[in-house]
Amino acid sequence: MNVLVIEDDPRIADFLSRGLRAEGYRVSVVSQGPQGLEAARQAARVASAPDGMTTLLILDLMLPGMGGLEICQTLRAEGIMLPILMLSALGSVDDRVTGLRLGADDYLPKPFDFEELLARLESLARRGRDRQRSTANQLVVDDLVFDRERMQASRAGRTLALTAKELALLELMMSAPGRLLSRERILANVWGNSEDPLTNVVDVYIRRLRAKIDEGAARPLIHTVRGLGYRMEAPPQDAGP
Repeated sequence: MNVLVIEDDPRIADFLSRGLRAEGYRVSVVSQGPQGLEAARQAARVASAPDGMTTLLILDLMLPGMGGLEICQTLRAEGIMLPILMLSALGSVDDRVTGLRLGADDYLPKPFDFEELLARLESLARRGRDRQRSTANQLVVDDLVFDRERMQASRAGRTLALTAKELALLELMMSAPGRLLSRERILANVWGNSEDPLTNVVDVYIRRLRAKIDEGAARPLIHTVRGLGYRMEAPPQDAGP
């Protein structure tokens, strides 16, 4: 199991890193808020792969550049459901309630007992596995949701009217968020190897998907890499269209 520790206190970060590694966890440590958010996004992309491993996130509340509450809120708004254990010296009931309401799965005040932290991580890992099983038929990128059982997609709660080929193309792109897909790979997966490799059908259907998914949205999700292909990815919160 992977653990991402976002903690700016070097003593606590080192303590967590050494202790968790001794327990068999793979540990990454980030000390800055913005870098922690990007590391969490990357961990979510890895976890979404067919053979990807879930990452548990240990998140400090007070961080330079971006606080833990903002990181948590941003991840949940983007549909990233990594299990989050929030750590903070602020241990009042109001502080805990705020963290949990913004999407944290658990909240542990400092100072903490390492055995209790391990028990909470084990509980989060079990919940994460259950969540993974229960959402295996649902793909999520930002506010775009694809229900594989119902073969239906929606963005920001609005159901999208998509054809069978558009749904197949969307499922392929959402199954590997952030990954560059060449036209050839898309053609082979959605239309089959018998399709003429010189056809422009991929570009036509990408335009159709953009018209239904991205037009009028504040955050475009389908991106073109000129000469190489396309990717489905939510841009950073501060990035323009």
